[in-house]
Amino acid sequence: MFIDEKKCIGCAKCIPYCPLQAHYFTRTEDGRLVVAIDQEKCAECGVCFRMADCYYNAIYQVEQEYPRDIRALLSDPLIEFAGSNVPGRGTAEIKTNEITGRVKWGRAGLALEMGRPGIGVKWSDVDKMTTSLAKKGVEFVDENPVTFFMKDKKTGELPDELKEVRSISAIIEFDCDFDELPVILETIKETAKELDTVFSFPAGVKLLPGGKVPEEFVRIVEDAGFTLSINSKNNMGLGRPRFREEGE
Repeated sequence: MFIDEKKCIGCAKCIPYCPLQAHYFTRTEDGRLVVAIDQEKCAECGVCFRMADCYYNAIYQVEQEYPRDIRALLSDPLIEFAGSNVPGRGTAEIKTNEITGRVKWGRAGLALEMGRPGIGVKWSDVDKMTTSLAKKGVEFVDENPVTFFMKDKKTGELPDELKEVRSISAIIEFDCDFDELPVILETIKETAKELDTVFSFPAGVKLLPGGKVPEEFVRIVEDAGFTLSINSKNNMGLGRPRFREEGE
């Protein structure tokens, strides 16, 4: 995103819309107060362009080249990633497990979302997390954008030029057996000490008959020092599940 200082009147209408506080006041050579965009902070999300409704059309987009264009791919919710065929930073995830069948009995589906509006994430931090997890044998979801850009999925390493990319957030997706979970949770806790951002950590499992969360899963998560916030997605019978595991 850019602002044409010749058109900008410094009304600041666009400033509150930027999720990463990249907009700031500056003065032109002739002394006019205008708004500019810090290109290091800008995630190319397009929010200011679409929502500020600049009367003077001072905000404009330009076609970005690699690796700058990755910022928009991971930050603009209207851009659809070709690998997942859904807009946004991840895949259909475990929220649609009755369709994808990604998470099986005795396994946990994990989606580590790094960064948030107001903070963002630099991909050097994403690389720290993916490489740490890869060392523990994690297999990342193929359709995920972060996985797509890895140099090697077995090492989790991202290309050097992408480590300078900044996006509003980035999602790391994988699943594992319950017995693998303690090591993975400990790895996440230790790696978090090296990060300059925040992250959330959704973990999904298939519920037991009667809607009960598997006790083994709860014990593992709580023993690792994480606090569970139980939420559920239930198929109410309005549509038939496309996937059924043996025995269901």
